[in-house]
Amino acid sequence: MRVASYCTTFLKPEMLHLYRQITGLKEWETFVVTKERLCEDLYPMPEGAIEVVPKLRSNFVRRFWLKYIKREPPIVYRGEYGLLANILECRHCDVLHVYFGHTGVHLLPFLKRWPKPSVVSFHGMDVQTRANDPTYEVRLRELLQTTTLVLARSRSLQERLLDLGCPEDKLRLNRTGIPLDKFPLIERTAPADGAWHLVQACRLIEKKGLDDALHAFAEFIKRHPAAKFTIAGEGPLLGELEKLRDELGLTEKVHFAGFLKGRALCDLYHTAHLFVHPSRITADGNQEGIPNAMLEAMATGLPVVATLHGGIPEAVRAGVTGLLTPERDREGLAASLFALTDDAPKWQAFSEAASRDILENFEAGAQIAKLEAVYAEAVTRTTK
Repeated sequence: MRVASYCTTFLKPEMLHLYRQITGLKEWETFVVTKERLCEDLYPMPEGAIEVVPKLRSNFVRRFWLKYIKREPPIVYRGEYGLLANILECRHCDVLHVYFGHTGVHLLPFLKRWPKPSVVSFHGMDVQTRANDPTYEVRLRELLQTTTLVLARSRSLQERLLDLGCPEDKLRLNRTGIPLDKFPLIERTAPADGAWHLVQACRLIEKKGLDDALHAFAEFIKRHPAAKFTIAGEGPLLGELEKLRDELGLTEKVHFAGFLKGRALCDLYHTAHLFVHPSRITADGNQEGIPNAMLEAMATGLPVVATLHGGIPEAVRAGVTGLLTPERDREGLAASLFALTDDAPKWQAFSEAASRDILENFEAGAQIAKLEAVYAEAVTRTTK
């Protein structure tokens, strides 16, 4: 059996979890359909495994007829519909897996006509509606009725999709799979001199709560002046965050390491004692599913200090593998840091429990098997 994995862009640097999922399939063959190929050095694929949808030269008469006379949607009158249908037919595709809900909305006219099963997966920000487009929510709701099965990365996203009218019987949980061999557990000891090393790995964007993390660390270092904080990632807020760091007097204590991957990221986790991730909902409703970097850090044995946000409480058991505070609660965040570092036995127990939870709930092989079962179910539902 063969599944087409549709990603509008394959892939942005922060989409490693999608690459792992697509390339990790065992029982199903796959190929990628995309409009734009990026980061080939980060995400290599076998020859012939990627179909880039070509841009068609516009036929004015045909386009005018389809758009204004037939009232066809853009995917049809721009020619994308025919190109995609041809690719899937030539590749003998059995299931189409569309990554991200907004891409599913774009492909809705295609999915309504295509006779084979489709699966659409939601990852976080793609459950947002759009205030500047009142028709978007209507089409999103229609997508949830149209596609064969719907995947969500967290239970919080599942609840949001149910609120949008997704039939409960077609909604499935699609956990991120963590390759434990890439992020092995190591034994740690609490630093005797208070030289705690905190780390956060993420895109440098508002919903990651990085300014809250810096303010909390500014309080933490008053008691532990030998501590340091490493922030790994890239994004539009780098300059703003560097300025805040300096204003808080943390220039020598907070290091922005840039985007790290693979072994370099794992090495960073292995030098750290705590993972910090105070995510929050932004003004436009953007929220997390379950942060992949947090899961990778936990796999190595890092306890978590984070927020009651999105899917985080599904991965971090409060009082067992980490401590959670309300969003934007900087004082509470600092208090959580103190609560763990002032009690070395508790910190050690949290470390061991964090790694164990990832093994039991997020191991890559088990999550791939569940995804392939979803593909098989989609075929069964369509052929009944």
